[in-house]
Amino acid sequence: MDRIPVKPLSAKRFQKQILDNYFDSLASARDRGQKVVYTFVPGNLTELILSFDLLPVYPEINALQSALRGDSGDFIKRAEMAGHSEDVCSYVKCDIGMMLLGNTGPAGKPLPPPDLLLLSYTGCFTFMKWFENLAALYDCPMAMLHVPYQAEGIVTPAMVRYVVRQLEEEIVPAMARVSGRPYDPERIRDMCLLAAQSESLFVRCLESAQHVPSPIDSYFGGVFYMFPIFTAFRGTLEAVEYYRLLLEEIEKRIQENRTAFTLEGDLPEERYRLVVEGTPNWTHFWELWKLFYRKGAVVVAGSYVRVGGLYDHGFRHDPDHPLESFARYCMGCYTNLSIPARVDLLTRFMEDYKADGLVVHSVKSCNSFGAGQLLILKEVEKRTGKPCGFIESDLVDPQYFSRAHIKNRLDAYFQMIDERRAYHDRNPGH
Repeated sequence: MDRIPVKPLSAKRFQKQILDNYFDSLASARDRGQKVVYTFVPGNLTELILSFDLLPVYPEINALQSALRGDSGDFIKRAEMAGHSEDVCSYVKCDIGMMLLGNTGPAGKPLPPPDLLLLSYTGCFTFMKWFENLAALYDCPMAMLHVPYQAEGIVTPAMVRYVVRQLEEEIVPAMARVSGRPYDPERIRDMCLLAAQSESLFVRCLESAQHVPSPIDSYFGGVFYMFPIFTAFRGTLEAVEYYRLLLEEIEKRIQENRTAFTLEGDLPEERYRLVVEGTPNWTHFWELWKLFYRKGAVVVAGSYVRVGGLYDHGFRHDPDHPLESFARYCMGCYTNLSIPARVDLLTRFMEDYKADGLVVHSVKSCNSFGAGQLLILKEVEKRTGKPCGFIESDLVDPQYFSRAHIKNRLDAYFQMIDERRAYHDRNPGH
């Protein structure tokens, strides 16, 4: 099985270094007396956690990393043996199964149990039940941040005040009790400044895909680019340095007119530019990537790299109003957007990134993405006049991936694009 490119970029080497240090810190946290917080990627409060000298742990990241390494199937079976249904989110079952089998993390090192469960509810009801299960497994406090859903597609001042009040009265005091440290506004201010810098650099990296040919793949490559900013490093110098290095490398690729990087080197020819809606399949991630790039398809934009926060509309963490910006950040995550707002966003991506079409990847056990996807597909197709495709699998349950089925769907989809192009070549006025 293919893993990572043979010649990693210097940004990738830097990312590996900081991730290795992070997992080493987690493995030794108990011995050093450092406390840890289990939380989620969408709407995460990384700056706040780090400001209290707490270490964040992300169950979804553990699950997807386990799937990439081929371990998720056994973890899921263990969770199902403990009574969890086949229809439960496979992230949940993978995470719980990993814990029941010793809680050895993705890096092969033991993860410390949580000192605090921080539930940030951002558009996924499963998060609530997930942490109820974790609360039953661990004897530790839990704090919940309820984030209003953007039903009307806007964040109102009342919604911001509602979240800020929770931060002031519940979340910050909970972290102070666990850490034994007071809230430090100056430290938070500095971290918000760094977060804003890394967010601006990250957006510039993603927007580079508007160039033809695109120097990056924003879906398969993008999942690696998004990792530092959506996990343990936003608000740190390490994140700023990583995105600075990454942007330099991307800009060099543009200057050299190079295509997107794949597992087998640069894409020989950019034949199809796509937008993808939905999460990746992690158990067969490398195999799925090949089905795209071996047809000359590059993903120029997608929803998944916005799952931890949407910066395209100009949001940045505000050092002068940190708690308010935390509130707006949480409410701006992709999974907290209404269906019409998602349609608007994907339609804009189709136009701004000169895409040939949209591919919806529906996963069996993720309702926060799956709900409304067929409607999204039809609406985007109606607005843009460009063909949309649909494939299905799962997050981290290997039994729901069918290479032949997905390949047939994609082959037919690419043929549809070719036929549409041929028709317009014959009928230039239509």
